[in-house]
Amino acid sequence: MTTAPTSTSCHVDGFGEVSLRPVYPDRDVAVIHDWVTRERSRFWGMGGASRERVREIYAYLDSLTTHHAYLAHRDGRPVALFQTYEPAADPVGRCYDVRPGDFGIHLLIGPPDDGPEPGFTGVLLDVFLAFVLADPTRLRIVAEPDARNARAIDRLVRAGFVPGPEIDLPDKRARLLFFDRAARAR
Repeated sequence: MTTAPTSTSCHVDGFGEVSLRPVYPDRDVAVIHDWVTRERSRFWGMGGASRERVREIYAYLDSLTTHHAYLAHRDGRPVALFQTYEPAADPVGRCYDVRPGDFGIHLLIGPPDDGPEPGFTGVLLDVFLAFVLADPTRLRIVAEPDARNARAIDRLVRAGFVPGPEIDLPDKRARLLFFDRAARAR
């Protein structure tokens, strides 16, 4: 089990101040519910969830030592939901051979206020990868987006993730993708 980092922030030239802080289920439920129930977030699997159900899910995540949720802010405005997990303590861990140092992620970009911004997701993904890899025990990052979510898979591949097999999880058919720490150092 790992200890969840607290808040962190960094300045990204030409982008602004990006900060990550843990989700507070009671305080953050309005923004998270708004994001996860939109059609653009259909692969997140919460389209019909009530506000109370979303709060319950994030309160449960908050109670775990193996799973953590964060809100990413850009210049003080929430822009993304980032989740981490230990694959051995998650259903995904029953679908592939978990290695020591594997660490899982989920990423949901919030809806843009002013339309799409080229490079936006890439910048946030770079910040998230740096956040996760700040712990030297994390050797490989695992992602498992819905296998139908071609945009997410493509974005992860462009960030350096290598596609693995498709797997069957309780709520979706997923594509495993892996990002080795050694690849980032190159």
